[in-house]
Amino acid sequence: MKNIKTVIALLLATVMCFALLAGCASKEASPETNTPEGEANDNQTDDSVVDDLAYIKDKGKMVIGYTLYQPMNYNDDNGEFTGFDTEFAIAVCKKLGIEPEFVNINWETKEVELNAKSIDCIWNGLTIDEDRKTNMSITVPYVKNAQVIVVKADSDVSSTADLVGKTVVAEIGSAGEILIKGKGEVKPEENLAKANYIGMNKQTDCLLELKSGTADAAVLDWTLAKTATGKGTNYADLKIVEDVELNSEEYGVAFRKGSNLTEAVNKIIEELVEDGTLPALAEKYGLSLAPSIAQ
Repeated sequence: MKNIKTVIALLLATVMCFALLAGCASKEASPETNTPEGEANDNQTDDSVVDDLAYIKDKGKMVIGYTLYQPMNYNDDNGEFTGFDTEFAIAVCKKLGIEPEFVNINWETKEVELNAKSIDCIWNGLTIDEDRKTNMSITVPYVKNAQVIVVKADSDVSSTADLVGKTVVAEIGSAGEILIKGKGEVKPEENLAKANYIGMNKQTDCLLELKSGTADAAVLDWTLAKTATGKGTNYADLKIVEDVELNSEEYGVAFRKGSNLTEAVNKIIEELVEDGTLPALAEKYGLSLAPSIAQ
């Protein structure tokens, strides 16, 4: 009887070992076998390809994250949603055979929304920098930009030295904020670092602060400042400080890290330059194409 019990115990132990081995094998296989088509695998490496092209074509649309930012994405005097990036995105989606869906986002959390698949791209005058290239997949540059200082029309500010101890505003998470606060290895501009900085949710909020007199200056994108300020605009009492260009930068469209949409859109950008679509849009909105794609 004792021997029979021993044999049974050994058999049960053997069965349990096989069950554990089978369970481990199943767990090891599951990340590959259970990842839905078009979804990013949590275990993927930085060099792996995310098939977002199939993902958006299956949906029939591309969800585009933007903020109201003239002349890239904004509502005109008739209330119509338009802008350089708006028309650009529509043209690209047409070539991809899908519909664009524009979603207004919080610029500060744009990368979180992108990775969570709340949006499929960030298409809104996104400045290309090394940090963003590390965390996202970005297209070739398509528009030139710079950071400039905007002040009241009657202001005597002529350089960043005049802003030491003054109140300066910029959009949170923007290239302007980086110039004031610095980021990582990027050092802030010496005089701007000595200003009293207040972050705003949008660049247009910065203009409102200036207009109301609660800020002395704003650090903004040249592309927005040249369109939104001066004679004939809603901010006719504001101006760009002449001959003070804080840096030079370029815009790109951002997709998820490893996304194959980047390569697809790069090819379409080349086509839209060759057929004259992008040069015509740049002229329409008073912008300059990036040197690398300009004809």
